[in-house]
Amino acid sequence: MDVLVLNAEEVTRLLPMPECIKVMRDALAALARGEALVPLRTIMRVPGVGGFLGLMPGYIAPARGQDGALGMKAVSVFPGNAKRGIDTHQGAVLLFEADTGRLSALMDGAAITAIRTAAVSGVATDLLARPDAGELAILGAGVQARTHLEAIAAVRPLRKVRIWSRNAEHAAALSSELRPRFQVPIEAATSPEAAVRSADIIATVTASPEPILEHRWLKEGVHINAVGSSIPTSREIDTATMVAARLFVDRRESALAEAGDLLIAMGEGAVKGDHVQAELGEVIIGKDAGRRSPGELTLFKSLGLAVEDVASAAYLVRRARETGSGHTVSM
Repeated sequence: MDVLVLNAEEVTRLLPMPECIKVMRDALAALARGEALVPLRTIMRVPGVGGFLGLMPGYIAPARGQDGALGMKAVSVFPGNAKRGIDTHQGAVLLFEADTGRLSALMDGAAITAIRTAAVSGVATDLLARPDAGELAILGAGVQARTHLEAIAAVRPLRKVRIWSRNAEHAAALSSELRPRFQVPIEAATSPEAAVRSADIIATVTASPEPILEHRWLKEGVHINAVGSSIPTSREIDTATMVAARLFVDRRESALAEAGDLLIAMGEGAVKGDHVQAELGEVIIGKDAGRRSPGELTLFKSLGLAVEDVASAAYLVRRARETGSGHTVSM
């Protein structure tokens, strides 16, 4: 059995952000149409280190001339890695033949996660942010901060970007690193409030267990991509923002089981499960209107779904075959 292997550099080269945004839009639409199977992820916490291992299987049915896709991501999240200079997210994506179950490809999971997570926020921003939105605030200065700027710049003509991090040196360094790549002013903010005060679009991409965004700082009509928290006990968004926002998610079942931003507000009695207006895929296929007015506060709570990893992997395999990329090993 021959297995295609793609490393991080190959994944990054073969999965450019504009293309990944299209792939994510199609994958989420397939989910909304009932053409994908995505069980809840299985989480195993690793004692003593504050990290966990997640297993995320997914399947996309054949449709519209495309083959089906079957796969799984195994991802570890170790927040303490940041202090060691190591990415907090590690892992691999495995793709299997949808008709035989045989392993067909193995690829770097961290690179896929970095790109596809931001690409989904790009889809959400394109659907939910005001058409004239041009000021972006990014709270966090890690891997997802980089890819989120790339994704949001792909769907909106940005006028200004502000980046905040608890580590001011990280925000300043990232701002300096990104300025040459984007034809837009990019500056480090001194506080989260300073970053978001005049922002039209906000991305929260931190590992904070407690809210870093407060409703009283927000201007009318802002769109928020809440990305950093992925467990029930942590959140980046305060309760007042959650109450005021029209809330969209990647998947209801996942949000009601894993999204601390929502679950903690529900535990306080501030909102109920029906506060979720729609899944992003439902907006894509026209089942929900998305933003209803320029002054509305919209919030996309991102958790990440295996269907996104599987769709990315299937696209990568096609591109690798077209370009002769990667290495093939016999198993």
